[in-house]
Amino acid sequence: MNILGIETSCDETSAAVLRNGQVVSNVISSQLVHRDYGGVVPELASREHERLIVSVVNAAVNQANIQKNDLDLIAATAGPGLIGAVMVGLCFAQGMARALDIPLVPVNHIEAHIFSAFIGKQEESGTPRQEFISLTVSGGHTMLALVRPDLSYDIIGRTIDDAAGEAFDKTGKMLGLDYPAGPVIDRLARDGDPGFHAFPQALTAQSHSSKSYRDNFNFSFSGLKTSVLNYIGRHQPEFIEHHLPDICASIQAAITGVLVRKTIAAAKKHRVSTVSVAGGVSANSALRSSMQNACDREGLRLFIPDTVYSTDNAAMIAAMAELKHRRGTLQSNRYDVAPFASFTLR
Repeated sequence: MNILGIETSCDETSAAVLRNGQVVSNVISSQLVHRDYGGVVPELASREHERLIVSVVNAAVNQANIQKNDLDLIAATAGPGLIGAVMVGLCFAQGMARALDIPLVPVNHIEAHIFSAFIGKQEESGTPRQEFISLTVSGGHTMLALVRPDLSYDIIGRTIDDAAGEAFDKTGKMLGLDYPAGPVIDRLARDGDPGFHAFPQALTAQSHSSKSYRDNFNFSFSGLKTSVLNYIGRHQPEFIEHHLPDICASIQAAITGVLVRKTIAAAKKHRVSTVSVAGGVSANSALRSSMQNACDREGLRLFIPDTVYSTDNAAMIAAMAELKHRRGTLQSNRYDVAPFASFTLR
């Protein structure tokens, strides 16, 4: 079976082809235009998707060494995301599926991120056959979910304000770093001391005396942003520049520390043996190593996607459709599906 995946939820235009469960092409075009604005501009994102979608899809099909008529199924992100951006990819997929007279599968972007951790990791089943805890962490979303073998799940924790990826980008902007700042902080932090300054880790047992916070799996990063802003304001620019790697390492430690701590706590409470981490921030080297070390100490099995599948990509969209096809839960032929922007799992 050849499945074409299309992803346009934010600022990456991506198309991929899966052949019998294997990724044979995965084309990603990142929109550099947003760097001048220090963040994603929704209208510009939509226009760039319109400009790039045809060439990206053609490249994915050509790299897979097939013709469009060889496709059996098209899967496209239906949300959540920037509604205008989602519409570009979804409308293109609707038209292409109708023209080829093949099924269209709308895919939940967050759901695809959850299962991207297993792409190429378990060819036999695609996912564990027992419950596991999933941390999905990106520029727009940060959440913990308890995932069941039937692909259903409960959200047990989420951010109450800013996402972790946004915290990386916004604190990086305060420090004068280029957008997106997350990878820049990761790189600079490798030469810094994570214990240089203790930035706050909100909603943890360490930050509150109440025992209830031990089972609180929600996240909050707005206080971290304020703390970094105040820290910068208290010091001279020369001090900030001289200690930039140390400050980046300290910010990174605050963000990744709370992510790891709450994920492990959730795994213990729900008595699972497997943890997965996905989303753009899963490419962060400190998060990957810290989570692996914590899982090793607790005897947990960890799944993290290859870095190419961490950020938004169409391979995970096609893989989600293929997984549901194998599990018998696939809903297709919905040419009239509407995009959605809300943060939800459907």
